[in-house]
Amino acid sequence: MHPHEALVRRFYACLAARDPEGAAACYHAEVFFSDPLFPRLHGAAAADLWRMRLEPGKACDVRLLEASGGAEGAIARWTLHQAIHGRAVVIEGRAMFAFRDGRISRHYDHFSLWRWMAQALGPTGAALGWFGPLRWGLRQRARRSLERFSAGRNS
Repeated sequence: MHPHEALVRRFYACLAARDPEGAAACYHAEVFFSDPLFPRLHGAAAADLWRMRLEPGKACDVRLLEASGGAEGAIARWTLHQAIHGRAVVIEGRAMFAFRDGRISRHYDHFSLWRWMAQALGPTGAALGWFGPLRWGLRQRARRSLERFSAGRNS
């Protein structure tokens, strides 16, 4: 197994074990992370995302379905099971990774934000999940929640 694939597998094993510090240790200090809900996170903010999602008491389960990697990078398929406002949300996604200095330096997750909104917000999310201003507002609220979480950790 290529070391890049092994690192991706270790990253997801940490997430599955609810070990955000182990997952964060897989990231390079200058990591760039982006997904449809949390676009363009840099450095510590990317690691804090996993710390926030895996807080004790939060229903969030990330599982690796498959991974492969080589000298050029790695890819993975995963599932996320979480509870948002009492609603079960199940998302399947894909990830692409790049590496530097033996750590993950780029992490791009892709999933259907509309499908996530339909499950998390119910009929409103299903009906308006394509509406740009609603998506923008959701991303802004998500970003603020991460900023509050990070500020609380660092104070």
